[in-house]
Amino acid sequence: MSGLFTIPISGLKEGRHNFNFEINKEFFEQFEESEVKNGMLEAFIEADKRSSHINLAIRIKGVVSISCDRCLLVFSHPVDSENRLLIKFGKINDESDPDIITVPADEYDLDLKQYFYEYILLALPIQRVHPEDKNGISGCDPEMLMKLNQHIVNEDGRMDPRWEELKKLINNN
Repeated sequence: MSGLFTIPISGLKEGRHNFNFEINKEFFEQFEESEVKNGMLEAFIEADKRSSHINLAIRIKGVVSISCDRCLLVFSHPVDSENRLLIKFGKINDESDPDIITVPADEYDLDLKQYFYEYILLALPIQRVHPEDKNGISGCDPEMLMKLNQHIVNEDGRMDPRWEELKKLINNN
């Protein structure tokens, strides 16, 4: 399964080359702790090969299914990411710079799976909540929002009494 997201680098002739990859549920299943469990994306690679390096322009576009931070329901979120990756030829593998990879000149191909995964995660917002509709109404689960609102400080400044007891414990320490 690792060969599904590789591009040839040793047999590639100088000039521009294009590659396309489909990213779906099976892709995300390869990452055990992934917060993204499903998606339908396409990765477009434009490789510009030179004698000493290959410059990759990587665009990933599509949608992923992620959990809402507010109501915990899964929703679809669009992804549109553009990244660059420079592959230099050297004597040893070096991935210390996230935008530059040094690979041995006799390396046959390059697996881009991990890079695709990282680019997708970096394209997601920090706070992941359902978008609002055209009327400004949240797409979150109304029942969960109602439960959350029960635990928010009341307008009159009173807190849920359980929180008061916890604050007393903190203040005593």
